[in-house]
Amino acid sequence: MNLPKLDPEKRYYTMGEVTKIFGVNPSLLRFWEKEFPQLNPKKNRKGNRLFSPKDLELLQRIYHLVKERGFTLDGARKKLRQNPEDQIDAEGVVLRLKEIRSELVKLRDQLR
Repeated sequence: MNLPKLDPEKRYYTMGEVTKIFGVNPSLLRFWEKEFPQLNPKKNRKGNRLFSPKDLELLQRIYHLVKERGFTLDGARKKLRQNPEDQIDAEGVVLRLKEIRSELVKLRDQLR
């Protein structure tokens, strides 16, 4: 999953915005918040979660590991602790390969 272009002036995103970005339920985000100690969104006086762009990047990594690569939650936690920079590089490679594949499929369809 590739994050959409984020508004550079926006400092926080609501739970509703984040659920639309990732296409998941709010309950899953709350669950991940409990399971991954690194994920700690700010809460306003009413208790509503406000996610920073850094939180969104972490959610993207968690989503990639759990939903796209099929890691267990324990495995994803370990992977994030071990080498987060390596994980970012791997995600970039996977995303780029998906883009290349879609371009090749378009070319194949045009040649038919």
